[in-house]
Amino acid sequence: MPYFAMANQFVAAPLPQDAPIEPGTNVSLDDDATFFDRDLIAGGSPWRLLRLRGASRPIAQSWKDGGVVESGQELFARTLVTQGLLHPHFSPVDVSAETDVIIPVFQNVAALTSLLAHLRGFYVTVVDDGSNNERGIAETVGSFGATLVRLDENSGPANARNEGAARTNRTYLWFVDADVVLDEPSSTLAQLASNLSDPLVAAAAPRVVGSDDKGFFSSFERRNSPLDLGNSRAIVVPGGRVSYVPSACLLVRRSAFGDGFDPSLRVGEDVDFEWRLHDQGWLLRYDPDVVVRHPARPSWKTWWQQRHDYGRSSGELAKRYGPRLTPVRVDASTLAIWLAIFLRRPRLAARVLSVAHRGLVSQLPGTTEHPEKVARQIVGAGVLRTGGPLARSIVRTYGPFVLLLSLHPKLRRRMLVLFGVGTLWRWRRSKSLHVQDIPFAVADDMAYATGVWRGALRHRGWWAIRPNISGTTRGLRALTGRDAKRPPLDD
Repeated sequence: MPYFAMANQFVAAPLPQDAPIEPGTNVSLDDDATFFDRDLIAGGSPWRLLRLRGASRPIAQSWKDGGVVESGQELFARTLVTQGLLHPHFSPVDVSAETDVIIPVFQNVAALTSLLAHLRGFYVTVVDDGSNNERGIAETVGSFGATLVRLDENSGPANARNEGAARTNRTYLWFVDADVVLDEPSSTLAQLASNLSDPLVAAAAPRVVGSDDKGFFSSFERRNSPLDLGNSRAIVVPGGRVSYVPSACLLVRRSAFGDGFDPSLRVGEDVDFEWRLHDQGWLLRYDPDVVVRHPARPSWKTWWQQRHDYGRSSGELAKRYGPRLTPVRVDASTLAIWLAIFLRRPRLAARVLSVAHRGLVSQLPGTTEHPEKVARQIVGAGVLRTGGPLARSIVRTYGPFVLLLSLHPKLRRRMLVLFGVGTLWRWRRSKSLHVQDIPFAVADDMAYATGVWRGALRHRGWWAIRPNISGTTRGLRALTGRDAKRPPLDD
């Protein structure tokens, strides 16, 4: 089905004001939420600076290390939840009797057998996506009492999941790829379902880590799986800290599923599905407290192809979503500061930093008691916070060009430093760097980058390779002393 026909085939989510966070709900502020002055909070997904009016500041502070929503705080809590600043915590819910497990499979009988053995007692539908070993899959599915849907031609996981959903009717859809390892499926489902206790949440996904298999690839992916999105809870938001979750293991509310995944996409269908849900007002949750395992590809060829395909999918998605697919998102001032540092122009960097500081001071609310201090903290922290991710984004998409430029004698040192920072930044949070992982990490980035450029050229999805630099005009006016006054920040 063409994308324009798929675009709005979802039921709109309830309005936030119609779905307040109920009193008695346990909540906690996001790990990155930071208070400034007497009525400002920064953080969320994407990052923002908000003014907290009246008694909102002490209420928000009471939730910092975990608290409970009390009567009268329901709508305020909902506002912070939808902005990624607050996370509700619900008790696990046994929804196994209300859940259809959908497993798309292509050829992999061994993995399917292992998964079905763990899913005894669940309502399971296996969709054979045109496998050559039709009989083997049918016998395996039959031996475990699951339901089999056979597709005559291989059409990709998106269509297979849709076919499975269309043949079932329970309240929840739990999509699990055949090669996912579920050690305790009952507790995994119950914890994922707890996130759907929020009526605005359409889907929830666990943390996906590498398997315990032996070998170089498995060893690397246990520490560096491309499906592993870290250990911090988040809502899924384009441009946010977690911009998508893999569909390898995804629990979806059927009433929000609509026409489901776009079958024309063989890769990137999860990003497209989740962003269309987001555009209809739904929330999607990443819950790293729930962990499942996924094996690495077994050979260099298949491993490289997987990474390359991940990058290639961004080209077609960029045609659909434009700036959301930009590989580099940065404001002009921050970019100018880091560029000046990179070019060893400390005075220019200091000047741009001063301009950014004055610009933020002019936008802070008049109630801010220490605007100079607040602006200095926010601007300084913002520059430091974006340096590593900026280098990482450059290497991830433009890495081959960085290496080519490093061949130039005058650029060699700077380019190698940039490449080194961008490569090593992936281990900043995990702190599990192993020297033997570095060649795999470089190969990972090169495969992804070549895929991005191939996809962008093939589909003319230029936003997949085009940086999104915000505030350029204002930054130039400020540097020349002609910055127009802007209204102060408000909530």
